[in-house]
Amino acid sequence: MSSGQPPQHICSIFGLGEVELVVASGAGWDGGWRLGDVVLSPVADHARAAWSARVRETLAVDAVRLARPVRASDGRYVVSGWCANTYIEGAPEPRYDEVVSLSLRLHAATAQLARPRFLMQPAVAPWADVDVFVAADRAAWETVPLRSARAVGALEGLSGDGKRSIELIGQLASLRKPVRAPDQLVHGDLFGTVLFSGSTTPAVTDLTPYWRPAVWAAGVTVVDALSWGGADEGLIGRWEDLPEWPQMLLRALLFRLAVHALHPRSTPEALPGLVRTAELVRLIL
Repeated sequence: MSSGQPPQHICSIFGLGEVELVVASGAGWDGGWRLGDVVLSPVADHARAAWSARVRETLAVDAVRLARPVRASDGRYVVSGWCANTYIEGAPEPRYDEVVSLSLRLHAATAQLARPRFLMQPAVAPWADVDVFVAADRAAWETVPLRSARAVGALEGLSGDGKRSIELIGQLASLRKPVRAPDQLVHGDLFGTVLFSGSTTPAVTDLTPYWRPAVWAAGVTVVDALSWGGADEGLIGRWEDLPEWPQMLLRALLFRLAVHALHPRSTPEALPGLVRTAELVRLIL
């Protein structure tokens, strides 16, 4: 039995005490356990998990299936570091144009959402995973890239490929120009987490919130697909009509380079894909 298995009292409080427990395989259910039509997942950040559940409970998105939260018997979304969601069949597929299209539909729906208070809080030491992504996000947009991360000592002791990422950020940041697109609530991690099952409507299992322009979130998907998903180079051009597309791609790339530099579990093998994508993005700036 895995040490990561949810304890019996967690299964019971979500009404799952008599259901067989199996690992929920596939992306979108990281660390989750399936019990019939429900997946129990460990929670890295309570505030974000509760927010995501609350939003997904009522959000309606054109041609998108959303995993709905399952509340505990006392009405809570998160209990002792666990949350529950309805299980959705499917797996990630390299259908990246469809993922970008889904991103635009999703963010038309989330444009009405208010900015959560936790998105206004700075990253603080000692860093958890969420703080790495907060710092990387700010690095792509602040006047002096990585100023916030540097101020808390996050750039000390970087690996060789981490230092290379920092160098690239410095070079690419000089190509930024002001953008006018408004910030809104977006899901910033769609690559590899949108589930497909044949011709069935694609599904999203969670929302990873950022307060950025909607097209930026589409740009993150394209950067990820080009860097690590084997996407064809034409993916960039097929979405060039999106507002401020080159600058949104640039900021998405800076964000991913900053994550690579700052995250303790980054591997050298991830950098070549980002370097290749940087060359493609330079061509359209």
